[in-house]
Amino acid sequence: MNGSVAAGGGFSEEVISLTRRPSGLGFNIVGGTDQQYISNDNSIYVSRIKKDGAAYLDGRLREGDKILAVNGRDLKDLRHKDAVELFRNAGCDVSLKIQRRLQPQNGPVGHQGDGESGGLPLAAILVPGLVLAVAAAWILLRYRQRM
Repeated sequence: MNGSVAAGGGFSEEVISLTRRPSGLGFNIVGGTDQQYISNDNSIYVSRIKKDGAAYLDGRLREGDKILAVNGRDLKDLRHKDAVELFRNAGCDVSLKIQRRLQPQNGPVGHQGDGESGGLPLAAILVPGLVLAVAAAWILLRYRQRM
């Protein structure tokens, strides 16, 4: 079962199934009881997605995702090396239960935030300004020629 499940509190949970490639699952992890990534948090997090790896090609796992479970095994309160070992021994088909912080929506309902700041595009301001500057320079030159 893949898909998002509302977790409340500004987080969502999702189960992601990956098939191990010869190079592995294609991501690095940080965290654990002995190497806390976030102060007072023993969780395991995705630190890097490797280009052309299984996770990268799948496209759903993101850097910063908290990994809650691997193949149904809870990752809570594991040392970093034990979590790494769990991933290494997880088999070919690996199920990851992840938690992700939801991005706040700023704008009308349904707006997903496409990276634009809103308002007028820069060209809508610069082009008329440039046209006015050229016209003013042309008028000034014509006026000087008549003197």
